[in-house]
Amino acid sequence: MSSDNEPVALPANQPRQFYRGGPAIAALRDADVAENGPEDWVASITTQFGAEEAGLSRLPDGRLLRDAVTADPVAWLGPEHVAEFGADTALLVKLLDAGQRLPVHCHPSNDFAARHFGCRHGKTEAWVVIGTSGPEPTVYLGFREDVSPEVVAGWVSGQDSAAMLAALNPVRVSPGDAVFVPAGVPHAIGEGVFIVELQQPTDFSITLEWQGFLAGPEAGHLGLGYDRALACVERRAQAVDDLVRRTRALTGESVDLLVPGAAPFFRADRLHVSGTAALEPSFAVLVVLEGAGTIGPVALRRGSTVVVPHAAGEVVVTGDVVAVRCRPPRVSSLGS
Repeated sequence: MSSDNEPVALPANQPRQFYRGGPAIAALRDADVAENGPEDWVASITTQFGAEEAGLSRLPDGRLLRDAVTADPVAWLGPEHVAEFGADTALLVKLLDAGQRLPVHCHPSNDFAARHFGCRHGKTEAWVVIGTSGPEPTVYLGFREDVSPEVVAGWVSGQDSAAMLAALNPVRVSPGDAVFVPAGVPHAIGEGVFIVELQQPTDFSITLEWQGFLAGPEAGHLGLGYDRALACVERRAQAVDDLVRRTRALTGESVDLLVPGAAPFFRADRLHVSGTAALEPSFAVLVVLEGAGTIGPVALRRGSTVVVPHAAGEVVVTGDVVAVRCRPPRVSSLGS
């Protein structure tokens, strides 16, 4: 059985999805392409919506990470985190390779999720772009102008994809860009965009544009009916500059990737290690983008995904490594 006091390298965890993608994940990992594998759920204690086990990460010794955290939450998460969240990592990390444009959708807020799903977490998320392909890699983020509830409902009932997409802000992206997506903000990820995604640990998606993507409208409203589900849509215009951070040119041992508004939900930084670097104690998920080295006793290479328990303490990274480090919010940031 692996120790809950040391970093652990995780195998791939690619639950079946409705859309195409996956070659970029395979190339990063130097592995075969998984069938219907456009997402790799890393260090996940979250199941796909309505599933009993799909989506959960397993440790190399066969235990579900969820069960290991439940058995010893303080070792995995630290006492302050446990005091606020219990045996809940408060974080889900994914690799997501969009082999086609994803549908226009949004996610509920904490309040909406509490009222309708009995869950403390909504699904605010962020995308750290680590690769792109094609001539115009683009994401779509928030409405360009305020939209009335009647207009949104009309688009959904008529499945007017062109109108929905045209109403959103198109944002060209390249590696190093980081996009914050607050709960409720409608969005879509374009074909050829490869990201490390941080999100609150749920699988709640209200799919406005279901036709051509899902089996039917019932799969798009999570059992609420669209009359109720569309209440979670943020219909106000979004200022893209407040949500996007361009970090490609930034250097240093640790580069903060996200805009300040993300702090109550999660943290992400890009590590540039040449030699050695000591990381402060924290539950963390590392995705290695370049290079090779070690973290504690674990070997690192391009494509490695590693979960670090809080009990590992001030863990040391050695070698020449570029990695995205994902962490839950600081407990002191809650409510800010």
